[in-house]
Amino acid sequence: MADHVVIGAGSIGSNVARLLAERGESVRIVTRSGSGPEHPLIVRVAADASDPARLTELSRGAKVIYHCANPPSYTMWERLLPPLQTAAIAAAKANDAVLALTGSLYAYGRQPGGRMNEHTPMAATGRKGRLRKRMWEQALAAGIRTVEVRGADYIGKDATGIYSIFIEPALQKGRAAWITGHLDMPHTFTFNGDMARALVALAQDERAWGRAWHVPSPPALSIRELARRCTEAAGRPPAKLIQMPRFVMRTAGLVVPIAREVAEMDYQWYAPFYMDATETADTFGLSATDLDTVIRDQVGAIRD
Repeated sequence: MADHVVIGAGSIGSNVARLLAERGESVRIVTRSGSGPEHPLIVRVAADASDPARLTELSRGAKVIYHCANPPSYTMWERLLPPLQTAAIAAAKANDAVLALTGSLYAYGRQPGGRMNEHTPMAATGRKGRLRKRMWEQALAAGIRTVEVRGADYIGKDATGIYSIFIEPALQKGRAAWITGHLDMPHTFTFNGDMARALVALAQDERAWGRAWHVPSPPALSIRELARRCTEAAGRPPAKLIQMPRFVMRTAGLVVPIAREVAEMDYQWYAPFYMDATETADTFGLSATDLDTVIRDQVGAIRD
């Protein structure tokens, strides 16, 4: 029996598990492979978290269930995310546990000026945004104590995002980075460690339950500026960035499913994209980690 159950061992789930264990809390982390961080207070279990009965059993006695699982490909979302959400809700209800959900900004869809705060309406028209909206509404309607913590695109050690996909390989191999997005549009990035801290803090504060909150994040910056700062921190020559024509991914999407899924979300990268987390910061006293600190940690492997 553990005080906390974490579903998923990606960068968010692993950070949540470590944070709780370092505070002296017992944690059970559930993944298909039984992976996860090593710590005396973390028990790693190999199980199918989309099985409601199995997850309910593994969550006996838990105070909080953290849903941090995310399929590795957009093409898997419609098939894998709904069963995971249903199982997490069932386990929380059966065990009277708080359900803390790792959310994104997808449910908002395109917004005027690209600005989103905690009260922006969920107006997505794309498949993935509508799915995120349905899942949050499902949790709200379930009669459980729940909170959704929403972040922008992740940066930080082990985070999957613009840095790991495009910038890091270019720095490692000393070649140009082809970017599927406008290089000079301001964009909010969220440190994965700040997401983990927000999830833990809000899950245990009843003021947070029953609604969504944003993770305090550094001021928005462009892909070009992010790449420049990463390059400097890594002690490497300036990285050459090449903006891929927008039509390339859209044309490929006619025959390649993953390209179609990526193109659906490209509005986030061709216009300003701002996440405002003022209310979360003011209510719970949370703040964003300094961006240079995040970047130094992120590029550590290359620098070393």
